[in-house]
This record gives sequence, C-alpha cells and structure tokens, in this order.
Amino acid sequence: MSARSLPWIRGFAWDALWLQSALWLAPLALLLAHGHDDPADGPLDLLVFGLTALFWLAHRFSSAWLAYATTAYRPLLRADPARFVLAPVAIAAACFALLLPGDDALPFTRAERVLALAAVDFVFVTWHFAAQHFGVLRLYRIHAGGAADARLRRMDRIFALGVGGALVVVVEAVAQTTLFEEASLDWLDRERLAAAAGPLRAVATALVLLLTAALLAAEARAARISLPRILYTLGVAAMVVGGLHTERPLLFVAIWSAQHWLVATALATRVACAEPAPPPGARLRLALHAVNRRPWALLALLCAISILLLPAMEVEAVKVDGTYYGERIFGDLAVALRTSVWVPALLALGFASGYLHYWLDRAVYRFSDPSVRSAARGLLA
Repeated sequence: MSARSLPWIRGFAWDALWLQSALWLAPLALLLAHGHDDPADGPLDLLVFGLTALFWLAHRFSSAWLAYATTAYRPLLRADPARFVLAPVAIAAACFALLLPGDDALPFTRAERVLALAAVDFVFVTWHFAAQHFGVLRLYRIHAGGAADARLRRMDRIFALGVGGALVVVVEAVAQTTLFEEASLDWLDRERLAAAAGPLRAVATALVLLLTAALLAAEARAARISLPRILYTLGVAAMVVGGLHTERPLLFVAIWSAQHWLVATALATRVACAEPAPPPGARLRLALHAVNRRPWALLALLCAISILLLPAMEVEAVKVDGTYYGERIFGDLAVALRTSVWVPALLALGFASGYLHYWLDRAVYRFSDPSVRSAARGLLA
C-alpha cells in the first residue's frame, strides 16, 4: 500500500463512497426531500427503497458470510466453537421457541412476546450502531498509526457511545420515529416527552458539539493527524444534529440506517477479498473463494440475497401501517407471506437473524483478539 493511500482503508474514492457515505447521503436526502411535506411521497422514497432493497439484508448477513463462508475465519470456528457455533444456535433456538408457540402455550401472548423482543432489539441495535462507529474510528487510527494511544481510544469510545448511541436515542425520542415507537416503552409519558422536546434538542445538540470538539481536539494532538477520522467524526455528528432538528423523521432514519448498511457491507467485502486460498480439492471453498476474492462479485451476491429475502424478512421488520418495499418487487407473493400461516416462523426468523447479526458482528470484528486481526487483515494491511 502506498504512503499516499495509507490513511484510508482502501483509498480516497472507495472510502468516500462507502465509509464516508454520511457526507454525501445527508445532502442528497435533503435535496430529494426538498419541496415535499412528506418525504415518503417524493423522490427520497425511491432512494430509501433502493438502499433498503440492496443493502439492508446484505449488511445483516455480511458478518455471517465472513464467519462461515470465508477461509479467513475457519481457524476461529475450529478454535472457538462456543462463540461461532453453540451461541448462534442457542440464539436462533430461543427466538423460535419464544415465537412459534401459540398464545395459550406460554404465560404471555405471542404479541406480548414480539413486543418484548422488539424492546430488547431497540437496545441492541443502538449499541450495535455505536459499536460500528467506534470500530471505524479505530480502523482509521490503525492506518494512521498510534493505535496504542489509550487517550484517543477512550475518546473514540466516549464519542461513539455518546453521540452515536445515547444521543441517537434522544433523536429517536423527540422525533418519535418508527423504531422508537416499536420499542414499546409503555412506561414512558409521551405527552411529557413531546412537551420537553425543545429543551432536549438544545441540550443534546450542545452535547454533540462538545463531544465532537473534544474528539477533534484529541485528534489534533495525535502524532499523525488522520483526515479520514476527522471526516468520519464530522459525518456522524452532522447526522445526529440533523436528526435532532428535522421535522421529518424519515430523513434521519434514511441517512442513519443507510450509512450503517453501506459501511458494514463494504467492510465485509474488504475482509473477504484478503482470505487465504483454500486447498485444491475443496470444490465448494474454491467456488466461494472465486467470489470472495472479487469484492464486486461478493457485493453483487450479498445485494442479490438482500433482494430475494426482502419480502420474508419484512414481515418482522415493518409495522402493519408501514411501507413494504418487498411488495414493489414481488407483488402478491409479499402480501401472501405476511398473511400466511408462516408468519410466526417468519417473525422468529427475522428476530433471530437480527440478534445473530449483532453477535457475529462482534465476533468477526473483535480486533482485541490476535486471531481476529489475522482473519481481518484485509482491513488492517
């Protein structure tokens, strides 16, 4: 890798498209929403539809692909079956055991169980997004040198968990986004929350600016300043501040979610393309290697999986009065799936895949483990 491209994960153009996507997603979404009281009725809806169809499930299954479909992680599967085999099986089994039984089979109705799983998912997804922001900041620090700087690592964690985690909950609350409503926080006085929205926005904005300034100040004192880290920090801060002050929640949800999907999918292709070649006689592994070593081929495959699974996975992810993008592609098939006897199984599948993604994402990107660093050397080289 040349000295010129060293601060970037892949290079300026690639990073700008994928990892720094907040910097172009935000102005593009604002442009598409301009002149429309309801962004869902304008061209922004087409952008959200395209990004959702291509990248929502591509990102969700990307960590599972790395764990089970690359030679890079084969040593980890053999060395740590509890993390990569037993725990995932237990997570999936628990979701199906909770949602397949009828209303009278367990102390709580199926609807109550779904609401409980949704509330837990709200906590996990908030942590998950924040963890990804922390991971990208650390990757850029590794590429710029000084990864062992404990002060910068601490600031990265505070920024990611504060701005990319806790303050995003404030955004969700004051905007009353669909994700926040689905968390089913019945103990929350929503009228009082709406009345306090103004002060909450002001305090949260001040905290975003304070934490952003603190991280940038710490970066300025680093032995080697990283421009990609600065840009990524500003992108995250801009998304959160924009979410605090927009009157159209779809704008924030579209930008925040799509940025996460693009980053996760792109990182997976970079890890996979650096995998070791499988032994000559392993035909399946050789076929997978032919895909993995070509980032564009793996990207196309993950996007195809995302499109094909969209109508089934939306059964769990979308509210009754929400937008089902799978219906635009598959028509009556998508409608039939959400009204079929398979709905409990599809609900379980949706929750299981989400929880497994949180678990496996942590497993495949746990850079504190030397064996994980070796497997993910495509990001660290």
